[in-house]
Amino acid sequence: MLVIRLARIGTKNKPTYRIIISEKGRDNYGKVLENLGTYNTFTKDLKLEEAKVKAWVSKGAQLSATLNNLFITKGIIKGEKMKSRRMNTEKLVKARADKAAADKKAVEDAKAAEEAAAAKAKADAEAAAKSTEETTAAAPAEEVK
Repeated sequence: MLVIRLARIGTKNKPTYRIIISEKGRDNYGKVLENLGTYNTFTKDLKLEEAKVKAWVSKGAQLSATLNNLFITKGIIKGEKMKSRRMNTEKLVKARADKAAADKKAVEDAKAAEEAAAAKAKADAEAAAKSTEETTAAAPAEEVK
């Protein structure tokens, strides 16, 4: 899948980004299909070849969440803003906590079921022992001659 995304360039503490198109799993700084423009975060200057971006999107290329939101803000494309992956960390943390709680509850339920089974087995054993005592006590003892 092709993705249009940002690749950081520039110096330390002064980032500038290239807008590139590449395969989703490929490194941002390796081989790219095409450079589509640049974005300077300090001056908010966006230099972009809009015709190429629209052509790639029409061919099925996806926009990263950050670029999608940037293009909507600048008026290049229309649509709704997307939530960034980093913004979803709260949701991810909550999901992990819910899973941990569910796992803990499952362990507690299994332990309770095991204890109940052990208690039932003990009660059955006691009942069996009691019934054998009753049968031996009820049967008359043979006299020895």
